[in-house]
Amino acid sequence: MNLSQLNNIAIKAALSAGKVIQKYMNDEVKVEQKKGGTSYASQVVTDVDIECENIILSHLLPTCDEFDIALLSEETEDDGSRFEKDFFWCVDPMDGTLAFINKYAGFSVSIALIAKDGTPFIGVVFDPSTNTLYHAIKGKGAFKNGHPWGIMNLNKHLSYVTDRKLKDTLHLTEIESILNKHIENMSLTGVKEIAGAGAVMNGILVLENGPGCMLKLPKKENGGGSIWDFAATACIYQELGLPATNFEGGKLDLNRKDSTFMNHEGVFYANLM
Repeated sequence: MNLSQLNNIAIKAALSAGKVIQKYMNDEVKVEQKKGGTSYASQVVTDVDIECENIILSHLLPTCDEFDIALLSEETEDDGSRFEKDFFWCVDPMDGTLAFINKYAGFSVSIALIAKDGTPFIGVVFDPSTNTLYHAIKGKGAFKNGHPWGIMNLNKHLSYVTDRKLKDTLHLTEIESILNKHIENMSLTGVKEIAGAGAVMNGILVLENGPGCMLKLPKKENGGGSIWDFAATACIYQELGLPATNFEGGKLDLNRKDSTFMNHEGVFYANLM
């Protein structure tokens, strides 16, 4: 399997979907509700999501036939083929739909190639708001707009990146305790909150606003993001030598057997160099 070839196809697919998003960024779009997690953000869908998925699949489906790759995409029912084949494409046609609807930055296109054991091999993220492309290939490094990407953390504060503001979370005290430990260990001045983007761009924002972190505590209710919310950024973090783990620091379950939600183990992304 030629990872460079598949990466180039994934990039073309992401850029094509990005052009669709850019076409509608300033338009009012019809919002519908679908079955999702417990949060409203996981339940909203628009025609733009569907159009993006169709364009992405037009690029990826031929590779599924040629290389015997399975497919998991947010707006298509999971057929379970990801448990049978050696690799599967993991697609979020437009992550951050709520941000898109509300006309603020934080939405993106995300495409990953994941092995059956949950190891990310390719990660592609396109931010239509800034025309920025991020990608990584296992063993070949991470790139921003086609150039090798080296992280530089210049802030004197800790960036806490989150979809839901800290004051609105159920675990305020626990999260504040975690953040304060990082502040103390790194002799930082305090916390700056960056809130409101989708999970994919939140992962990128941690990298762009270091030192920083993003975390989701395990919970019983369905939610906590889905596999496609973390698959591509997990590959990028992997190639940058940074942790993209479950809440306890273990390997992310990027091919969960009984669901696509990540609530069972939580998530921890960190850029604390």
